[in-house]
Amino acid sequence: MDGKRCGAKLSVQPSRGLMDEKFTVLVQNVLPGFQLTVGAFHKCEGGYGWEAFAHYTANATGTVNVSEDPSLGGTYSGVEPMGLMWSLRPVPGSKSGLRMRKMDVQTPMVVMISVYQGHLTGGFVDQLPLAGVAVERWYMAPGVRRIPITEGGLTATLFLPSGPGPFPALLDLWGGGGKLVEYRAALLASHGFAALALDYLTPQITRETGKMVDNDYFETAYRVLEQHPQIIGSRIAMLGLSFGTSLTLRMAVYSQVMKLRCAVCISGSHVQPIGGSLQQIMSYFKDNAGKARVNEEEQVIWRDLLLPIPTDPSLKVDVGRLRCPLLVVVGEDDQNWPADESAMDMKAMMQRAGNDHLLTVLSYPNAGHLIEPPFTPFARASVFKTMGKAPQTFMALWGGEVVAHSVAQEDAWRKTLSFLRQNLYGGSHPGAETSSHLHPASC
Repeated sequence: MDGKRCGAKLSVQPSRGLMDEKFTVLVQNVLPGFQLTVGAFHKCEGGYGWEAFAHYTANATGTVNVSEDPSLGGTYSGVEPMGLMWSLRPVPGSKSGLRMRKMDVQTPMVVMISVYQGHLTGGFVDQLPLAGVAVERWYMAPGVRRIPITEGGLTATLFLPSGPGPFPALLDLWGGGGKLVEYRAALLASHGFAALALDYLTPQITRETGKMVDNDYFETAYRVLEQHPQIIGSRIAMLGLSFGTSLTLRMAVYSQVMKLRCAVCISGSHVQPIGGSLQQIMSYFKDNAGKARVNEEEQVIWRDLLLPIPTDPSLKVDVGRLRCPLLVVVGEDDQNWPADESAMDMKAMMQRAGNDHLLTVLSYPNAGHLIEPPFTPFARASVFKTMGKAPQTFMALWGGEVVAHSVAQEDAWRKTLSFLRQNLYGGSHPGAETSSHLHPASC
């Protein structure tokens, strides 16, 4: 069959939406039994190409619905409505260790969805598609405001939801890679939460003085939220990933300033020297660097740095003192942090203290360290650059298996939003019926 005379019709709905919003890909007007490939291509801000593709066979009405029909092969198989997003991978010939991260949240991620004749496995740039549609995925919903924050020596960005507010808020911390990472905070604001993305390892004040920040830096960020006229000062949470979890637990338990409504910890640990500065915590990790392993692919495995989990109470946050609800998200194949063992120890500590009713653990088999918002392309390993005066660059193994990890990202995000709505809005979500029916996510 001549592809030019095929007349294939392709639609993607919605063609513009949030990054965590599903879309439907529909191919129509082909012959019954027609073999085709649906492909996705994205050129990231670093200039690298990413692709995903799947093989389908049209049904008796000459239609393929990616949300309902099974992929017969490609970068994913089976019925996977968003497989074209989460299975995106660097195009052949790309440099190794790439990880897709949105840098400018004020522009969309643009993905070209195309249909090709036959079951192709590569060479898409040389093929003429039967049809194509450009799809926009945004982290910032219409009306969300992005406000750079420098007061109090902070390097941060505040995202406010659309509308007058006031809104509950989150302090959003990423991990040991440093820099100001905004896309998760932007997406949280798109769901009705004010969110402050905070750079705490490489902020301007550290670049100028050479000194790492300490507890008062996080307390300053909390006060900025607490005193903002469009934020409900009594409804502030903290969310941390990886090393950000260390700071989240530390501040939630020990800070006399920060009265958190709830906390979310993703892929992290409570193990750290109590009473030490941020610099001393980092030094503690570095002192254990000899426990790092390297696999046959020369990827560095860091999960043993904090193992075995100490029995010495001076080396871990006393979560038995926690007084706010805590959601812990664990990838059971995390190769970067001992998140699974840490979660089990925290649960035991809280049971002994009688506050385990505050704890919810979401644990995902075969998921790795980088549990991100839904449909973020999976990276089992990627290039990582350490902080400090003599930074090192190496390939870090994060762990996980692509399908299981992608399932974990979608489920954990949905349950995290539910947990935050329950604990920050508590039935007063503006523009909606009461959300009192929402309960903290359970595993």
